[in-house]
Amino acid sequence: MNEMASVDAAEQLPSIQFTGTMREYLPIAATNLLLTVVTLFVYRSWAKARERRYLWSRTRFIDDELEWTGTGQEMFVGFVIVALLLGLVWLTFNFGLPAIALRFGPAAGLCTLLAFYILGMFLYGLARFRGLRYRLSRTWWRGIRGGSSDGGWTYGRKAIGYYLASFLLFGFLYPWAQAKLWNERWNRMSFGPLDFEAQMTSDDTKGPFFAFLGAAIIGNLVIGLFTNPNIIVFGPGLPRLVVPILAYLAIGATYLNFLAAYYRSAAEWTRIGELEFRLNAEFADWLKFYLATIGLAIITLGLAMAVYEFRKWRFIAAHLEAFGTIDVDQLTQSQTHAPREAEGFLDALDIGAF
Repeated sequence: MNEMASVDAAEQLPSIQFTGTMREYLPIAATNLLLTVVTLFVYRSWAKARERRYLWSRTRFIDDELEWTGTGQEMFVGFVIVALLLGLVWLTFNFGLPAIALRFGPAAGLCTLLAFYILGMFLYGLARFRGLRYRLSRTWWRGIRGGSSDGGWTYGRKAIGYYLASFLLFGFLYPWAQAKLWNERWNRMSFGPLDFEAQMTSDDTKGPFFAFLGAAIIGNLVIGLFTNPNIIVFGPGLPRLVVPILAYLAIGATYLNFLAAYYRSAAEWTRIGELEFRLNAEFADWLKFYLATIGLAIITLGLAMAVYEFRKWRFIAAHLEAFGTIDVDQLTQSQTHAPREAEGFLDALDIGAF
């Protein structure tokens, strides 16, 4: 084995490094925004492809930069197909459902409505899976790409069960369902010849989630109480909107705390070959990031959202670490299917793949 036959992530500090700068990215963001508006959002897919090519090319993983090979054309075709499909679903839901209820009765309408919700759960699950598969298949490192030969249909069906279990038990199984779905997605993915292994549990996320659930229940009761004009709370001198605003802030903060715990746990329990990961972003880090995002959006009247993806990518790269060793001699090109379609559902629904 030669001196480059193995790469130790622990010896490369940091193992994941983002070298992009706002000065470089601003012209890309500005022209993307301008062309997207001028073309009535037709250019959006090409803008995303251009954005990712820059972000990937400025991200160094251990000893080499990433490369994005996706194109705006394939992303646009995927978006159009899904937009037409979602439009058909919307028309059916808004016009077909009332017609069924009138023609066959309320029971038939209710069953059709439930069928729509189940279909939505399936499509959402399928979107998450295929979006991740597509992005891995267009991500290259050392001339090697990722992906999956799984079409995601089984994952979509399982997603229905996990979502229903969470819903029917009033959300108490949500942390368990999210951990299971994370494992289901990543355990079907690979990069080159190496398979991802995910063994996430809900042990680290149950506490933060139940804190959020409690805040949501109590907060909504308080909001309903203070916003009801027929109820006088602590006298007329108290500003009625102060307490509801505080309740909304508490709900948002506890949910953000759950997300921080979820992504920390997901990274910790996901590995590929001998590589392990750690996301050291705590609740305070996420809070600072989103407060800065909101503040910039307010100051710039929303224009700062054009650089949101840059800031988010930089944030994740700064907090994500990899540990372990890669045997370069074992790395060969992936034999997984490279899908032709892009992440149409994800793009149309604005869902994060990871």
